[in-house]
Amino acid sequence: MHHIAIVGAASSIGLRPDDLTRQPQNVNRAPAALRAAAVVARLSALDLGDVTPPPYRDFERPPGRPRNEPEVADYSRSLGKVVASGLAERRFIVILGGDCSIVLGCLLGARRVGARIGLAYVDAHADFATPAESATGSVASMSLALAVGHGDSDLARLVDGPLVDAADVALIGRRDAGQSYGHAALARSGILDLPDPCLDVATISAAADAALARIARAEVDGFWILVDCDVLNPTVMPATGAHEPGGPTGEELAPFLMRLAGHPRALGMALTLYDPSLDHDRTSAVLLVDLLAAAVSSRQAEHLTEEEGITS
Repeated sequence: MHHIAIVGAASSIGLRPDDLTRQPQNVNRAPAALRAAAVVARLSALDLGDVTPPPYRDFERPPGRPRNEPEVADYSRSLGKVVASGLAERRFIVILGGDCSIVLGCLLGARRVGARIGLAYVDAHADFATPAESATGSVASMSLALAVGHGDSDLARLVDGPLVDAADVALIGRRDAGQSYGHAALARSGILDLPDPCLDVATISAAADAALARIARAEVDGFWILVDCDVLNPTVMPATGAHEPGGPTGEELAPFLMRLAGHPRALGMALTLYDPSLDHDRTSAVLLVDLLAAAVSSRQAEHLTEEEGITS
């Protein structure tokens, strides 16, 4: 049996249009590029295919509203059903995004395990703007806020109450000081904020301990991990449209993700914001596949040992 399942969340409806072409951004092509880089084989995974989003609608931003608001809501429900189905078969789910708005669908699906779900949000940005504050109107710029029920949008009310309680969330790796990502509200939210210096080699183990103490405590039924590839240093991960100076390399981030993904309460992981159109030689795709393979390696080894025990 495949203990890891891959789902493509081939969506860019949570982003603003490309500044030059005025067309949807190309992160929707990420699942195909990562499959071509052998992610299915490297993770020894079952491929559940792609969840296709509705067409992009809001090329012009609706005043004071998120772009593509009803489309993101519909897509979140569709993605959530696939995540829930995979979890029902006791698989660890790896979502190949797509933009960060897919976290809403991931959490909808994860809630089939229990009403109280933790969230590790690994991102160079807080993604905590409200629709009124966001400079772009992109759902991706407010995804974490919406997940904890913050902001005037139907996307903050996809279930009765927030998708995840702020007390069960760790935000890891942000380095977005001075930008409009809702920092004042974040500071009041109760979310555990572990900014970029926590991912330094000397402190990354302590950061993993702190994150797990928050998202995997006894009251939580399971937790989800979101990894925006812009958390990586742009010198090694140029294939994203949201560069911030600094950040860890793939080799530096891998042990942190291994600690989280290897935890028995980890339900799944989503990778977001990789843009294959910026990765002409596919070196970024290879790096991301290596990172995912490292993150789930302990789960692969555990289940291989179980299978050997069954057949011996």
